Amino acid sequence: MRKAELVQRIAAELGCTIGQAEAAVEAILTTIKASLQQGDPVILRRFGRWQVRTKRARVGRNPKTGTAAAIPARRVVRF
Repeated sequence: MRKAELVQRIAAELGCTIGQAEAAVEAILTTIKASLQQGDPVILRRFGRWQVRTKRARVGRNPKTGTAAAIPARRVVRF
């Protein structure tokens, strides 16, 4: 399901306009993103949990040439 389909289903379920449903979806997603950027987990009971994890730096390989390439440490979101 894409975001547009989600907006349409929410509008139909709540009996509101598509613009109102889109604003609600955007507000929810913005809040989730902001929380994850601060490093806080987002937990929706009976649905799932998002959390930010740190992946350590490692050495990878270029699949075409086989040369080693350093991959820096980074933060990733995990559901």
